[in-house]
Amino acid sequence: MRDILVTLVILGSLPFILKSPAVGGLMWVWVSVMNPHTQAWGFATHLPFAFIIAIATMFSLLISHGPKSLPLTSVSVLLLMFVAWMNITAPFALLPESSWVQWNKVMKIMLMSFVVMMVIRKRQDIVRLVWVLVGSIGYYGVKGGIFTIRSGGTERVWGPEETFIGDNNSLALALIITIPLMFYLQQNSDKRWLRHGLSAAMLLSALAALGSYSRGALLAIAAMCLFMWIKSGRKVALGAVLCLLTPLLLAFMPERWSERMESINTYQEDSSAQGRLNAWEMAWNLARDRFLGGGFDVSDPGIFARYAPNPMDVHAAHSIYFQVLGEHGFVGLAIYLALGIATWRAASGIIKLTRNAAELRWALGLATMIQASMIGFAVGGAFLSLLYFDMPYYLMAVLIATRIVVERQLLTGKVQP
Repeated sequence: MRDILVTLVILGSLPFILKSPAVGGLMWVWVSVMNPHTQAWGFATHLPFAFIIAIATMFSLLISHGPKSLPLTSVSVLLLMFVAWMNITAPFALLPESSWVQWNKVMKIMLMSFVVMMVIRKRQDIVRLVWVLVGSIGYYGVKGGIFTIRSGGTERVWGPEETFIGDNNSLALALIITIPLMFYLQQNSDKRWLRHGLSAAMLLSALAALGSYSRGALLAIAAMCLFMWIKSGRKVALGAVLCLLTPLLLAFMPERWSERMESINTYQEDSSAQGRLNAWEMAWNLARDRFLGGGFDVSDPGIFARYAPNPMDVHAAHSIYFQVLGEHGFVGLAIYLALGIATWRAASGIIKLTRNAAELRWALGLATMIQASMIGFAVGGAFLSLLYFDMPYYLMAVLIATRIVVERQLLTGKVQP
């Protein structure tokens, strides 16, 4: 039944995609972030839904009468530079065969990220995109939160297999990125039942993140909550809620969870932490030796034997920063960091433009919450290999489109649909 439902929804969307490329962009984000076919059990799990939607969306964009150009902002230009640099480093990869396999996956993600930036241009499409992201990750947050309650927190929460968020740590970070977006939708909804539903989704998603047993997620959610409190106009109320809920959530988790979180203070004795440090030093040594880095996918015994302090402890980078450093060198790291700074500044620019415009408060709140998501990703991503996770790139698309809508409205004085 699930296979039939997923297939009907995706194939049934094709006429709407051909009519509006923005619908195609939204469908692509849904399929790429949520991976709904992984929730089926039969034939749908192997159908090329992403490819079908991508082709339909690009064809629709080609025949549409709307804008077809990529908005050139500091964010989009730096992302183009990052993609160009990855294409320079790829031919010189230390492991050509596996590198080209990864290159193929990454380039598809980047291509469709640019397509999303091209088709999302209106306020209603921006809000719909946020809803798609919240629904896609929130599904696993609600499901994981209920699972944590039922298991008493004794079992770990995992994401869908063979996806970016399949790992427990990766799912936790995705949930942390999504919670501020849930908060934004809650604050901008005039329906009481929807506000209550989003409140429950935020609580369950936070519980699911804790139930993942991810130490990096704990640090990320702490940083994100601190930022949201600082930016809040109701610090006393929000602070009271956080002070009330945090002890309750932490008290719910079993002793086994507390012991794992406490290991943050004794990382010298933790094999997982030592493995990450070993992988980080390997990436540093590799980048110092090779200007172009090692190319995609450098988690190989031969490479570790050459560059790692402990050649027998082979790990993935477990850090977006050391992942880009090892794979694309110091130039790649510099471009990626510049991309993050430009994204932050893009959000700050929207906040500055809309601070005194009551009709643009939706944009102010959205940009602020995306900054909260960025804080979570920047902190949590320091401990995870999620450099190519597509959700942050879609948030860049949201900011680019929001800036366009804001500038247009300030220029014309007309409220955009």
